[in-house]
Amino acid sequence: MIMIIILTSFIMIISNLMMMVSMLISKKSLMDREKCSPFECGFDPKSKARIPFSLHFFLITVIFLIFDVEIALIFPMIMTFKMTNLIYWSLVSIFFLLVLLMGLYHEWNQNMLNWVN
Repeated sequence: MIMIIILTSFIMIISNLMMMVSMLISKKSLMDREKCSPFECGFDPKSKARIPFSLHFFLITVIFLIFDVEIALIFPMIMTFKMTNLIYWSLVSIFFLLVLLMGLYHEWNQNMLNWVN
């Protein structure tokens, strides 16, 4: 147990040192208005350079990632079926699936699962 704590601390210290060194030696770039604006040979831009972002598509992506991670958490539950107490395993599994179903119902109730919005 102590070895895990020491290794974790060592990895955290090394990663923090690498981030600090990166911040110290990196080139500083100051983003001002002229650098962020599109350049069209000195003329005023005819249209916006920024493409509109679909928030609905982003939310569907986040929903997919959340449910994908939760499905990945179900696989170890299946593997531990024979190694644990049946009642405890059943309660944990039912609770986990209820949380999944409540999240799915909430997204369905908020009309986030409709593709045609």
